[in-house]
Amino acid sequence: MHYLLFYEVAPDYLERRGEYRAEHLALAWGAVELGELLLGGALADPADGAVLLFEADSPEVPEAFAKADPYVLNGLVAKWSVRAWTTVVGPLAQTPVRQE
Repeated sequence: MHYLLFYEVAPDYLERRGEYRAEHLALAWGAVELGELLLGGALADPADGAVLLFEADSPEVPEAFAKADPYVLNGLVAKWSVRAWTTVVGPLAQTPVRQE
């Protein structure tokens, strides 16, 4: 199943992220190596959030990521949430749907 982890960042996120970025990226690349995190990155214009795409058996995987993320632990992320995402189109779609 695909899950989206949404981050809403604090107003001072851009000013403070440098201090925690290496640790955050190490966590993210570790999740990639485990086959859990497929894509992740900050939203732009405005830089007010981020979205991370996980492939996992349950929402506990992205939830555990958020709970361990230094951005969350140090208040750079004001709010986060996980949503199941039913993917139907594309080479990575979990439940492909094609019209005949």
